[in-house]
Formats: sequence, structure tokens, C-alpha cells
Amino acid sequence: MAQWHLSESYQTTAGTVAAGSAGTGPALVLAHGWPWSSYAWHRIIPALTQRFTVYWYDMPGYGRSDKDPTQRTSLDVQGNVFGEMLDHWQLDAPTVIAHDFGGAATLRAHLLQGRTFAAYVLMNVVALRPWGSDFFDHVGKHIDAFSGLPPHIHKALVTAYIAGAITTPLRPADLSALIAPWLTPEGAVSFYRQFAQADEAYTAAFEGQLDQIRCPVHVIWGKDDPWIPVTRGKALQAKIGTASLTLLNGVGHLPQLEAPEAVLAALHDLIQPSTQPTQKHP
Repeated sequence: MAQWHLSESYQTTAGTVAAGSAGTGPALVLAHGWPWSSYAWHRIIPALTQRFTVYWYDMPGYGRSDKDPTQRTSLDVQGNVFGEMLDHWQLDAPTVIAHDFGGAATLRAHLLQGRTFAAYVLMNVVALRPWGSDFFDHVGKHIDAFSGLPPHIHKALVTAYIAGAITTPLRPADLSALIAPWLTPEGAVSFYRQFAQADEAYTAAFEGQLDQIRCPVHVIWGKDDPWIPVTRGKALQAKIGTASLTLLNGVGHLPQLEAPEAVLAALHDLIQPSTQPTQKHP
């Protein structure tokens, strides 16, 4: 089976993006969130590539993509970059699976920029206000103080922050891989800049249009998400109006790593490649 990798790079308006793709079949694009990277999908990519041509990338400011401190990487920028990646891959109407901030970025691309999706899965996404914890707000207001933390304290903070999103413990290797991009000097700067650039205006811009999604849409939610409660997932389903809702018991904010088999089972029933034109991976 094809595995997660980042063997491609592409120059976007927000810097160079690391990306990968694999598989044969209709196009499916994975959009990760904060503070993750495309690595978060690595446990479900092999199975998805059996049915789809799967595309993934690290958002600017995340993972192995550029972390230029002079470049904005806020959600409006991420929405634009998502569209640029679709153009780069020459995808007109892929299926999209989005998680966390990836939800806001792809919703902006779809609802505000007119991008077309064949089907859409929103998993524990940032889409409705209010979002962000008290800690999230506090860091955003005191970036200079946090940016100067000694490396070992910074590592402890990042580790605790990421662990706070999870209900079902991750494999140690997975947790380490999620943390690693934020521990380099440029990664540490980018980590705190994401707090500073967060603005609920970026989701407010499309909240009134959620019932205008132009494709089959499915909401998947870790029922025990410590960051975005399941009530938010149910509210999102209600605002969309036509969406199905799958709740994953005992799962937190990161279903694709906490319960990959359950996610794959849900996706198998929700997205059907037979309804889309076939695309072969080069």
C-alpha cells in the first residue's frame, strides 16, 4: 500500500509547500488543521489510496512547509493556498476531507471562492464561533513572552498542548512526529505566530452560507473532543441542513490518529468513488 510521504514541493503565494500524492481513482484531497501537519493522515492514507488518488500537503507555516516569519499564514491565506494547490494538481472537483483549521480553510475556498467539491467531509472542524480556548487567547495576546521560552520549556508546552486535544492515547512515535516540526527555531516562531494570527472573522465570513454547500457533505466528530465539543458538531450539521453526522465514541479531537479504523469505516460508507470520474496517479 502507498504510504504518507512529502516528495513534492510547490511554490505558493505563502511560500514553498511540501506535498505528496498516491493512489489510483477519483481525486481526494486531505486538509489538516492546527497544530498538526499532513502526517496526521498517515494512518488512513494507505487504505484511501486503494480507492482514490489521494493528495495531501503541509500548510504554509506547518510541518515541512516554509515557516517564513514575514509571511502571513492566517486562515484567509490558507483558504487561498488550498485553491492554489487544487490548481497545481489540476483538480476541478475533488472529494475533500478536512480537519480542524482545514475545515475553515476549505470552507472559505468553497463558499467564498467558488471552488467545487464532489463530496465533502468535515471532521472536528473549526467552522463556528466561538473558537479557541482561554489558553489560546492568552498566548495570542502575549506572543513575545512565549516566543522567548527556553527550548526545553517550549517543548514541554507544545507536548502538553497537543496532548490536551487527545482522548485516546496516541502511539509514542505519532506524538513525537506531531511535535517535532515545532521544535526547530523557525518552528517555534511559527507555532506562536499561529496564535497571534487567529481571528474569528475568518469563519464569520462564511457562517451565514453554510446551508449553501454545493455537494454531499458529511460531518464526523470525535464525541469526546476536549477542544471542540460535540455540541459544535451537531450545530454545524444543523446549520448545513443536508449533512449527515457520524459520532465516534471515546474519541477526541484527532480521530484519524486516535481511531483510524473507525474513521475509515465511516468514510467507506460516506464517500463512494463510483460517483466520480476516475483519475490515475502519474
